[in-house]
Amino acid sequence: MAILRLFAQAREAAGTNRAEVPGATVGEVLDEARHRFGVRFGSVLAGSNVWLNGDPAENDTPVTDADEVAVLPPVSGG
Repeated sequence: MAILRLFAQAREAAGTNRAEVPGATVGEVLDEARHRFGVRFGSVLAGSNVWLNGDPAENDTPVTDADEVAVLPPVSGG
């Protein structure tokens, strides 16, 4: 299972900063996370950037058990 790392509002919505989530692609990992963490998490995810091992990722990017998927919501501030 891939490691899902959550930051800022995604972490707050999920109630955790890290979870092991199954999936063969980034999209499958995110779908399982939506199912696991609920509507509020899904709303945050919709506006977030997703990275795989430090690089931008698309939903069809393959994932292995050694991979880390990170959800980075937009940052506000001045």
